Amino acid sequence: MMELTVTKDYKRDIAKEEVLNDYRIACESRQASLFGRKEVFMGKAKFGIFGDGKEIAQIAMAKAFKPGDYRSGYYRDQTFMMAIGEHTLKHYFAQLYAHPDVEKEPASAGRLMNGHFATRILNEDGTWKDLSNAYNSSSDISPTAAQMPRLVGLGYASKLYRQNPQLHQFTQFSNQGNEIAFGTIGNASTAEGLFWEAVNAIGVLQIPVLLSIWDDGYGISVPNEYQITKTDISKVLEGFRRTKEDKGFELFKVKGWDYESLYHTYVKAAELCRTKHIPVIIHVEEMTQPQGHSTSGSHERYKSKERLNWESEFDCIKKMREWILENNISESKELDSIEYIAKETVKAAKHEAWDDFQEEILRERKEVISLLEKLASYSNQNVKIKELQRTLEKTLNPLFADILRTAKKALRVVRFEEDSFKQEIIEWIKKSEDRNNRRFNSHLYSESYMSALNVPEVKPEYNEDSPLVDGREVLQTCFDAILTRDPKVFAIGEDVGKIGDVNQAFSGLQAKHGELRVTDTGIREATIIGQGIGSALRGLRPITEIQYLDYMLYALQTLSDDLASLHYRTRGGQKAPVIIRTRGHRLEGVWHSGSPMGMMLHSLRGIYILVPRDMTCAAGFYNTMLQSDDPAIIVESLNGYRLKEKIPANIGEFTIPLGVPEVLREGSDVTVVTYGSMCRIVMEAAVQLEEVGISVEVIDVQTLLPFDIHHTILESVKKTNKILFTDEDVPGGATAFMLQKVLEEQNAFRYLDANPVTLPAKEHRPAYSSDGDYFSKPNVEEVFEKVYELMNDYSPGEFPKMY
Repeated sequence: MMELTVTKDYKRDIAKEEVLNDYRIACESRQASLFGRKEVFMGKAKFGIFGDGKEIAQIAMAKAFKPGDYRSGYYRDQTFMMAIGEHTLKHYFAQLYAHPDVEKEPASAGRLMNGHFATRILNEDGTWKDLSNAYNSSSDISPTAAQMPRLVGLGYASKLYRQNPQLHQFTQFSNQGNEIAFGTIGNASTAEGLFWEAVNAIGVLQIPVLLSIWDDGYGISVPNEYQITKTDISKVLEGFRRTKEDKGFELFKVKGWDYESLYHTYVKAAELCRTKHIPVIIHVEEMTQPQGHSTSGSHERYKSKERLNWESEFDCIKKMREWILENNISESKELDSIEYIAKETVKAAKHEAWDDFQEEILRERKEVISLLEKLASYSNQNVKIKELQRTLEKTLNPLFADILRTAKKALRVVRFEEDSFKQEIIEWIKKSEDRNNRRFNSHLYSESYMSALNVPEVKPEYNEDSPLVDGREVLQTCFDAILTRDPKVFAIGEDVGKIGDVNQAFSGLQAKHGELRVTDTGIREATIIGQGIGSALRGLRPITEIQYLDYMLYALQTLSDDLASLHYRTRGGQKAPVIIRTRGHRLEGVWHSGSPMGMMLHSLRGIYILVPRDMTCAAGFYNTMLQSDDPAIIVESLNGYRLKEKIPANIGEFTIPLGVPEVLREGSDVTVVTYGSMCRIVMEAAVQLEEVGISVEVIDVQTLLPFDIHHTILESVKKTNKILFTDEDVPGGATAFMLQKVLEEQNAFRYLDANPVTLPAKEHRPAYSSDGDYFSKPNVEEVFEKVYELMNDYSPGEFPKMY
């Protein structure tokens, strides 16, 4: 690749004050890294990963970053965040110590290790801030290249805000698409599939993304020759370069220690990206990592002496100092002063952050010590209590866990004594558990007034003229109403656009609402989800389609590590109310009939999982979720699109509450709990069971997350005293989840007269053909026999064995 040639239009003298301020920021960031490593080794933090060696390039990137822009980055971007003023030195150390106070550590309230940055884009009540006038950073995650899918959506939102005139009114979120999505990634992470999928999607979409690749030559101990073809990511990316004939990326390459070239490169690249919506990649090579990868290892183990000497010689701050002196911008004495003051500034911020972190912990320790002293004065176990007190007093750098653990141990010691003596410590423990629940366990889902759980139910309405149509037409009518009502809603996915998805629920809607609203994508599940996450972070309401439930595996990492944890890991500071539309359950074949509900239940807490039995229920859930600020997966039943349903008169308005099962059939002998396509199987079996004198109550849970929040199933079990859970997942999957919820959380075991039973599918995926479906998944006859066996155990005389 040719070295960058910068035109005079972008090259200008940089004022002395600006240069020296940049040098100050670089020195402060470097000192923060050095002090941070020491804090870990002193036991004041668990782990450290730092941005040393990347300072000058990140300062240059900050020059191009404007209000309204977004960052989707890499956990070494501390200098950039400091340069834009969104991460102070005290914030830096508060995160290193894991301070759970959101005012002190606004990125994650101590929930993420250091180097994971985010700005708070929501107000305390969950409403949006004015994002178009703020510097914005989406919340970082650790998995390598996992920031890339979201980057697609952050850039895509600018395209929609610019090209769709209906969105120009939403000035809180965009200045008519004049924003850049800045991405950063390490050189080794470019070996990940998510990187290549995202780069391809960005190039296809032609969206304003400026991607920086920080290249220090290694991925922990593995050099580029093992990571990258030709050992040079620029050479590999050359095929993505735009030409006069073909769209693509503008590609730049620049040295990570060359302050002046970095400055002008970023100014030029950002202007092109912002005005023309041309995606840009800047490969920043010859970076260093002075302290190695992290506090868990030493790079001296795998780097040669020659490499280490080169890194020392080409340290970016050292090179910037040389450049300043060579160009007579300042003198050594002034730079020495900047370096000294930077060190002292960081040291002071570190001390202040540590004192802030310890303040609440020490206060609670003092409270418990006082309670222990009082308890010892009454108790016959005063020796043991005094020992607990002394241990807590001597604990170096105590944590909330140490204090609560001590209080609970004291309570065990006095368990045989009068309640009046121990009531104060019992009350303290209860309050401590509540405080720590808020510190560490809150905000998995929305806690705002817009929570999906707060959306009021509006029942579907029918009249004499309500047409009886294929289920797909119910959804089509619903989507039409949604798109007409809210210009922020758009739908994307494979085959969603021109043909209206493989089952025709969007048929004709691209022609009616335009290609920006109903859009085809390539076959790229992870970045379809990322496109939804990023655009939802910017105030839009995406419906992202994964064509079949089986294909969730392609996007599972993005769903789990990014979307599901977003609200939690920012403690309510960010939200991405994406709706993931997919279809599954009964059909023939190994890869088009999956029901991996347990997989999603266990990996996607933080996303609601909705399992409608028909398309009317699905429509109700779309209406519900679009009134909320939570993400959700809606799993439509594959074999329901051509079954007949009536279209509600209020198709775009009716809602179905989450976590509220529906009793499809009342009965008195056995409760059968299921969902989705299994509802029809169970209902048919219930009719046949009625013929032999067994009354079955059939309950459709409707949503798995949340699950039966009013304990409807418990009330049924109180009546029937017997229960069967059945679905199409593998054994131990969603049936086991439902059983645990009902028997343990709802305490339904107290009312059972027979063992609870599950009837899942087989452990393998369904074999092909209708026979494969019949013998792989629960069928009417199996449901009949399972229920009959329950009744045989209960009353063998009335219901004799059949086998």
